[in-house]
Amino acid sequence: MLKLLLRDEFVLAPGIYDALSGLIAEQSGAKAVYLSGASIAYTRFGRSDIGLVSVSEVYDTLAAITERIAIPVIVDADTGYGNALNVQRTVRNFERAGACAIQLEDQSFPKRCGHLADKRLVTQSEMVGKIKAALDARQDDNTLIIARTDARAVDGFEAALARGAAFKEAGADILFIEAPQSLEEMQKITATFAADIPLLANMVEGGKTPIRTANDLEQLGYKLAIFPGGAVRAIALHLQAYYQGLLKEGNNEAFSKKMHDFNGLNEVIGTKELLKFGKKYE
Repeated sequence: MLKLLLRDEFVLAPGIYDALSGLIAEQSGAKAVYLSGASIAYTRFGRSDIGLVSVSEVYDTLAAITERIAIPVIVDADTGYGNALNVQRTVRNFERAGACAIQLEDQSFPKRCGHLADKRLVTQSEMVGKIKAALDARQDDNTLIIARTDARAVDGFEAALARGAAFKEAGADILFIEAPQSLEEMQKITATFAADIPLLANMVEGGKTPIRTANDLEQLGYKLAIFPGGAVRAIALHLQAYYQGLLKEGNNEAFSKKMHDFNGLNEVIGTKELLKFGKKYE
């Protein structure tokens, strides 16, 4: 499904972290969403994106999301959680749970957010092997493998381009060169690769890459943009205001116009329809 979207149009995939955020993104008109490993770490553990999230925790989250929404889900699989054999198991499980695209990166374990410093890489040959293992493991050619390199921050921009070329040759479906640091670098990436492979742009508010609109990115030559952690950053700010107001005022009256009431939330999640559906089995 994502393969068809990418063929016909530019795809903007908002970041999500659970079934509720996925549902609201779908209701808002998103045609695909991105399950961010960082956002799972932020929301499930209140911790940073430094490799603390396990494969089973991502799998459980992914399964809950795909059971609730119908649009394509791209899943962040970090390093694949081990070597090439672990990558194959990850791909099989995530595909079985409904992922339409699976992203793998060339960091060593424990990995960390692409916009944090002091990352370490596996060798280029090891990552090429992981990409080939992922392609062999998938059951459906419509399940896309996204190859990400973090080499820009570790070995420099030219090294990132070299790894990108190797990952393209290995057969990756989508190429993700993480954290270019200027518009000129983004232009060089698209000039080098856009004619041969779909490119993914990662928009991190406050990160190393210049923020551009979806239209801007499409004009540059990208085919897919993710905004992986924006929802969590918005919610974190909202929750700070909510809890501070509740504790100060002793109730939610002052905040009531910035939140759903009981009936409003039930309308969002479809409680009435669910109860009506359940009656057919009584």
